[in-house]
Amino acid sequence: MSGDKTSSVKRQQTSQLWPALDYETWRDTATTLQLWTQIVGKIRLATTPWLNHSWHVTLYVSTVGLTTSPIYIDGHALEIEFDFITQVLRIRTSRGDKRDLPLIAQPVSAFYRTLFAALDDLGMSVDINVIPNEIAQAIPFPEDDIHAAYDPEAARRFWRALVQADRVFKLFRTGFIGKCSPVHFFWGSFDLAVTRFSGRPAPLHPGGVPHLPTIVAREAYSHEVSSAGFWPGNDAFPQAAFYSYAYPEPPGFRNRPIRPAIASFNSQLGEFILPYDAVRLSATPDETLLAFLQSTYDAAADTAGWDRHALECALGSPRHCRPVE
Repeated sequence: MSGDKTSSVKRQQTSQLWPALDYETWRDTATTLQLWTQIVGKIRLATTPWLNHSWHVTLYVSTVGLTTSPIYIDGHALEIEFDFITQVLRIRTSRGDKRDLPLIAQPVSAFYRTLFAALDDLGMSVDINVIPNEIAQAIPFPEDDIHAAYDPEAARRFWRALVQADRVFKLFRTGFIGKCSPVHFFWGSFDLAVTRFSGRPAPLHPGGVPHLPTIVAREAYSHEVSSAGFWPGNDAFPQAAFYSYAYPEPPGFRNRPIRPAIASFNSQLGEFILPYDAVRLSATPDETLLAFLQSTYDAAADTAGWDRHALECALGSPRHCRPVE
């Protein structure tokens, strides 16, 4: 195969793995889907013991979409999964019960009523706080007849992008032996994230996040972090992007050189930003994203004086145990 044909095939394969994700074309679907994920995520929140930094509330990327993983009600396991391949919300229990609710254009209020009716029918009744989190103009779920758009293909493209981000983030996570979060999806901020910890306590977070109690924000940021993630954008920043920030932000952090060169510090957001398209259109997307993750972590760890020798290790590889000397 000629070089031109080989390059063309590789570009096609890359585009299949890293789909186009233009925020403006799926804005209304993204808004609706975020609210749907909040409803499902709050079920996990209401039934799961608190885990440090709110790790107990998150969703996880799965082979078909986003899942709660097993949660427990009256000794039985319940799992709720957004299946973006067949476009259903799948409910399963350890008793063998199943319900599939269609993912179709419908108001948030209808999604809420249908889901909780199904849970009641399964004997898995749950009460949640019906006010959306981290959204400035929050409408209670049972009253939200405004947000009703849903484009199945757009949701599927978003999930496919999450699959790739999840895969690379999990590789990046292997290079750290200190405390590190799972790679998980926060439905409040609607982003996939992975967070490394220095082990040292941080100043109290000032709070101020819309519809998020200050006590929750302070617990989430009780210790120093270097955090990275993937976010589809919003009206204030209408583009999909990878981000990385440090809390508290060390002096000199935002001025450190970052790879790739197209990445930059966004003063409004308070974090380094790498456009999703810069990764998607790269000849080597994995290497481009890993360079961003590593260089922004380097910036945080160096300017904050982390004990890097004690916290880091080489990236992992299949079937190779990490050597300990």
